[in-house]
Amino acid sequence: MPKIRVLIADDHPVFRFGLQSLVSSMPDMEVIGEATNGKSAVELSTSLKPDIILMDINMPGLNGIEATREILKVQPQMGILVITMFDDDSVFDAIQAGARGYLLKGADPEETLRAIQSVANGAAIFSPKVAKRLITYFGKQQSAAETKTFPELTEREREILKLIAQGLTNPAIAEKLVLSPKTIRNHVSNIFSKLQVNNRAQAIVKARQAGMGDQH
Repeated sequence: MPKIRVLIADDHPVFRFGLQSLVSSMPDMEVIGEATNGKSAVELSTSLKPDIILMDINMPGLNGIEATREILKVQPQMGILVITMFDDDSVFDAIQAGARGYLLKGADPEETLRAIQSVANGAAIFSPKVAKRLITYFGKQQSAAETKTFPELTEREREILKLIAQGLTNPAIAEKLVLSPKTIRNHVSNIFSKLQVNNRAQAIVKARQAGMGDQH
């Protein structure tokens, strides 16, 4: 079975050495090159054609995000795993640039090796801390979209509409939200009025068309 061919792109010699030692310790992986900046990473990706590039973000000249974008323009199948100090919104820039994974420096060796293996096999992977940031971000994006879709509804009405779209009955909604059945009935009546629908089925259709109703 051929080894996973790895290119390391990082401007810190000590970190490069550590990654090189870690990767080389695995019988199914080999380091085929090292780049100290983004421009060199782009050039070596073309000449060496690695299976995966371990890409730092903050490098002199062309940074890791820009290098990722340049590489994937020419080699869209290339697996790029960003390994960085930055636990911030640069993760979104990396994803938009096409990186398949985002790992924080300081991850334990087993986590790093698993990430390399996963990205080399075509999967997307993010460290737990980064995954949590993504979930929070996209959760806010969904809430913002729902607010924009039904601006006439209050937050509570929107919450109830979402549960209606998931198929819950009024008694089930009352139990879930710890509210009286009468309060739920009043809210549902207001929702129907504001959405200009005549019944529950029409409300569900309208809500699901707006992306509500996902239970996950």
